[in-house]
Amino acid sequence: MSNTEVAPQEILCEADTSWAGVEILVPRDVPLGGPRAMDVRRTLPQRQRSLIGAWCFLDHYGPDRVAESGGMRVPRHPHTGLQTVSWLFAGEIDHRDSAGFHAAVRPGEVNLMTAGRGISHSEFSMPGTDVLHGAQLRIALPDSARRMEPTFEHYRPEPIRGDGSALRVFLGSLAGSTSPVTTHTPLLGAEIVLDAGATLSLHIDPGFEHGLLVDEGTLGLDGRPVPKDHLSYLPTGRASLTLTAGPEPLRVLMIGGQPLGEKIVMWWNFVGRSHEEIVGYRAQWQAEIGAEIRAEAGGGDERPRFGAFPAGEPAPLPAPVLPATRMRPRG
Repeated sequence: MSNTEVAPQEILCEADTSWAGVEILVPRDVPLGGPRAMDVRRTLPQRQRSLIGAWCFLDHYGPDRVAESGGMRVPRHPHTGLQTVSWLFAGEIDHRDSAGFHAAVRPGEVNLMTAGRGISHSEFSMPGTDVLHGAQLRIALPDSARRMEPTFEHYRPEPIRGDGSALRVFLGSLAGSTSPVTTHTPLLGAEIVLDAGATLSLHIDPGFEHGLLVDEGTLGLDGRPVPKDHLSYLPTGRASLTLTAGPEPLRVLMIGGQPLGEKIVMWWNFVGRSHEEIVGYRAQWQAEIGAEIRAEAGGGDERPRFGAFPAGEPAPLPAPVLPATRMRPRG
């Protein structure tokens, strides 16, 4: 999914630290365009917390009635140096990319697109979707993998059911379930659902940082409540975790991973390692979509970094204006 803000910020709002070792990251409302465009709740990145493992971006949206919000309508746009993860709670989204992959994602399924050296893609909510509700996330690729050729994977994990709980692991391993989806650093991604008042104890990797996004209900964590739409950050060193639902059913999106150990620059839809790289990616995208227009008029045949797209698709998104200040690596 694209960040379609007209003036994307390199750094965002402050995190709110509530108790020792655990940070509660407060969501920031972000409009993704003009009239009838989707609004999202962004919890990552923030000024105090740029990464959780290699996870570098988390937008949470819905439940929205498509007739009122307009749904997801994100034309072709570029990515570099990252993986995108789409996870839905309700609705259906159509994905198409310049590497030739075309797939729908539905609740309980994951779409993972690896941009590598560069890719472009589009995402549109399907015509039969009345309500759209889900999360869009990004993973920063390590330096060893960020120049790889782009690719795509789709997976539907089987739920693990317990006493008042259901758990779906879409990346990495948890509670005896392992996803086959390819990652390039050790990572975890899972959806956890608890009945009202239920408790779930989990063994977790002490070498991982973890994040818990509350989608529905109130999460009890270390005896303290974490409200809806907030993301709690847990540092490395924990070997176990106990989640408790409040008086309503609880749904949590759990992410985690070993600290990346690299500093990144993330701006708009690009992840790089320096200001100059980001400037170069933007210039190349702008040149390519200009070349695409010229090609329709009969000229231009260079192989683009971000790939060719089928004819007849909506016009691609131009890149926003670069910030006036130099972008600094963070991590």
